Parts: sequence; C-alpha cells; structure tokens
Amino acid sequence: MSAPVSEMPVWSGFLTPVLEVLSDGDTWKKRDLHEAVADHLGLTAEQRAETLPSGQGRADNRVGWALSGLYRAQLIVKPARATFTITDAGRALLAVHPAGITEKILKAVPAYQDYVPVRQLNTVTEPIGDPDTPADPVEQIEAGVSRLHAEVAADLLTRLREQHPDFLEQSVLDVLVAMGYGGAEGRATRIGGTGDGGVDGVIDQDPLGLDRIYVQAKRYAADNTVGRPEIQAFVGALHGVGAARGVFITTSVFTSGAREYAQNIGTRIILIDGRRLAALMIRYGVAVQTRQTFTVVEVDEDYFE
Repeated sequence: MSAPVSEMPVWSGFLTPVLEVLSDGDTWKKRDLHEAVADHLGLTAEQRAETLPSGQGRADNRVGWALSGLYRAQLIVKPARATFTITDAGRALLAVHPAGITEKILKAVPAYQDYVPVRQLNTVTEPIGDPDTPADPVEQIEAGVSRLHAEVAADLLTRLREQHPDFLEQSVLDVLVAMGYGGAEGRATRIGGTGDGGVDGVIDQDPLGLDRIYVQAKRYAADNTVGRPEIQAFVGALHGVGAARGVFITTSVFTSGAREYAQNIGTRIILIDGRRLAALMIRYGVAVQTRQTFTVVEVDEDYFE
C-alpha cells in the first residue's frame, strides 16, 4: 500500500493506479478492484468515507470514471459482467508513461478517439465559456449530464456492435415503437434473416396499419461506412414490397454520397447513424435506465406578492 495521500486525486489520478492494480494479470471483480485501488493509493478511512450529494462514495465515483475511460481506450476489457482485466495495450501505455497517465494522454489513444465521433466528445468535455470564469451551476449540471450521456451513448454503440445482427434489428424496432410508431398497439415485426429481401423489419405508422414503414438495420464497426450502393439496394427492396418510405439505421456512419442520394430520390428514406441511434435510445429509454434524478428549484416570486 502506498503512503496516504494528503488529498484525493481527481478522476484522472485514478487511471494509473487502476492499471497498476490490474497489471497482475488477474480478472478483478468491480468491488474488489475498487478496494484494491484505494489501498494502492493509500486513501485514508476519512477519504474512503467521503460521499457525493447522491450518497455514492467519492472514491468509487472517480474509480468508475477511470474504468470508463480506460475501457473506452481499450486499455482494459470486461471478460464478464462487472469484471475487469488489463490488455496488452494497457500494459504498453503504462510502460511508456511510468510517471503516470494523464487525461490528455488517455484522450490521445486512437481507440479512445474512435470510440465515438471526436466532435461529439468535444462538445461535452471541453470547458464551458471562459475557463477563468466559473460556469453557472445550471450549466455545470447540464454539462455533467451531457458528458454522462456521451459515455452511455458510446457504451451502447459498443454493445450493439458486439451483439448478433438479430439483436440490432429488434433494438431499432424497439426504439421506433418507443418513439410512438407502431399504431395503437405498438406493432412492429422483425423480418430479417435469409430471404428478407433487404428489409429487416416493418412497423405500422397509423392505428389501423394502413401505412407502414420498412426498416433496414446494419451492424457495422465505427470505421465501416454505409455508402450509396447500400441505400440504393434498400430503395430497390422497398419498391419490391410496394413501399414508399423507409428507415435505414446503422451503428456506424453514412457517406456524403449516401446522404445526398437519400435526399434527392422520390422514395422517402430517413438515415439514422450510430450517434443519432444512441441519442434516441437514451431519449426514449431503450436499453437504459434512470440512475438518478436531480431537482433544481428557484424562489417562487408569486408567493411573496
């Protein structure tokens, strides 16, 4: 155990200790890992007892953020639920930076940048306004929620890419039903598989099922873009079933040629890329659960009049 630290490190200060604990090569359970990292840092009993307003331990929260960042950068993996082990990349980075891994070093790892679009990460992790001026408390809350949602969105896309294609097909139908499609009974049918004719699902747009939307879902890696040929094939499949509109959803991104083609044809095609899919899943509560609710109050001026 290290000598007790005078002040608990910020979340990035837990990056190196987490990797150092995991460097033994064992698979660690989450709770045991948290305790071992606290021991490794030499946190005092008082520091371990510190809590956030939510009641969660401050040290546990910061270890959690460190694990999330390391997982995004593929420096650690999760062999099973709530377990962690170090990767060869994690060992290599630890060896290259014996003085410690900072947040800047972590974000420079290519896998970290590829996890979700860099532009999305920048919008939720950069300081708000003038860095020398404290942000409004409400802005801090909103920025924190945005950052949390970005983490969840990234995790959702990673998990969807790891599942069987059938799982994605059902997931996108679940999202559309949650958005209000599917008629009065929320009817959606997955028809993907061999011989699906290029259509993975169909969903009612009106209560009686007189109008239908056909869906195509592609489980692609982040660097595997969907181009114009795939959209043309989907349009052909729609014509084959006499449909005039469809939704093409992917866990990756569309090329500019694919988007231009979809905008300029007579058939109405909506393109939803991985970033938007994850945002919709969060917004409509598909594959996510509410962790905590914050209430912000202000003085009721009418009460004093």
